Amino acid sequence: MAFVVTDNCILCKYTDCVAVCPADAFYEGPNFLVINPDDCIDCDLCPIECPAEAIYQEDSVPEDQKDFIKLNKELAQVWPRITDLKPPLDEAKKWDGVKNKIQYLKVEED
Repeated sequence: MAFVVTDNCILCKYTDCVAVCPADAFYEGPNFLVINPDDCIDCDLCPIECPAEAIYQEDSVPEDQKDFIKLNKELAQVWPRITDLKPPLDEAKKWDGVKNKIQYLKVEED
């Protein structure tokens, strides 16, 4: 079973999770990260490191976040892999904890 990045990562994009991933399973979009379920080895390191508490095991994803399971898989096929720690987005602290941010998800750079 893979881990899934959910709504709270949007507009935050902390990469603490990326730094601890032994499988290099993270992929980076303009304002969100995803986990490729085919790469994820279910090691349980990333949710502990996520400051936004946006990562869940697939069978524990909250009901209102279930669409992110498919979204992670799809976006991991088109976004580049990320393996290094980067600074969070400029307004990450402002957006951390804001609900229902899916409308702000950018799939491509402007």
